[in-house]
Parts: sequence; structure tokens; C-alpha cells
Amino acid sequence: MLIPKKDRLLILESLFQEGVMVAHKDFNAPKHHILDTKNLYVIKLMQSLKSRELVRESFSWMWYYYYLTNEGIEYLRDYLSIAEDVVPNTLKKKPAAPRSGGASRGGYSRGGDDRRRGYDDKKAGGAPGGSFEPSFRSEGGYGRGGERFGRGGGRGRGSRGGFGRGGARDE
Repeated sequence: MLIPKKDRLLILESLFQEGVMVAHKDFNAPKHHILDTKNLYVIKLMQSLKSRELVRESFSWMWYYYYLTNEGIEYLRDYLSIAEDVVPNTLKKKPAAPRSGGASRGGYSRGGDDRRRGYDDKKAGGAPGGSFEPSFRSEGGYGRGGERFGRGGGRGRGSRGGFGRGGARDE
């Protein structure tokens, strides 16, 4: 497909800068959702680069995802006349967050006998008081003994208890 040079350069520069490109699978869309060009131009140019193994493609939920390969980076550097020290954003290392040592690491310290943070026996929101009495009702339900679901539940009411077909038989 013939793609105007202005649009081709726009797509390739964006691909090199980010290292990735996405495009919705809508060949009739008047405009790409990020770039100021037709969506069809983006898809077809990426398809051409994919056939030359300069990008890797994956497809999910009506979206094409294109990832620039090392060969693609070299090709685009030559085609766009970009210096060797410039790399796509996907290859740039993010600076590590500064780490501080000692007690500021989530409230824990490296030494001491009690390593638990803020432990207190009288802590509000702990275990319920002495009047808490849970009740476990055996009114059927989801377990083996219940007869609400399936073919009558577990044993009882004349079932033979095997794994075979059929329910209870009157013998």
C-alpha cells in the first residue's frame, strides 16, 4: 500500500521513540487514536515491518500490539538518521527509587527482640470480646449432607452412596 511519506515518517518516528505501537483493528477508522494519521496506514506499515521481522506482533481484544525488535531498531536508526546513543523508551532504564535503611522500612527494624510493628495487647479492633459466640447451623446447604442441590446430596434417604448414575432406589 502506498503511504504518504509524511505519515510514514510520523509513524516510524513514534515507533522508534516509544519502542511499541498499538492500533485498533478498525480498517475504516478515519484517524489513529494517538497519531494524526489514518489507522489503516499504521496497521499496514506495521504489517510490512512484521513481514521483514523488524517488529513482533500480538493481538488481543481487537487491538494490535507491535514491539520493536533489535533488528528493527537498527533499521529505523539508518532510515531516520538517528544517532547510536538514542534508544527507544522501552530500553531505557528507570532510575531506582532511593532506599533508606533502618526503621523507616515499613516500621521494621533490623535489631531488637520484638520485630512486630506496633504490637499491643489492648489494641482496638483485635479479637472480639467475650460475648462473641459463632453459630454453625446444620440446615443443609452446600456440603455433602444437604439435599438442596444435585441428586439428593450425600447419604441418607435411601441413596446407595456410590459413584454410579441414578439416584435413590426403593428396594
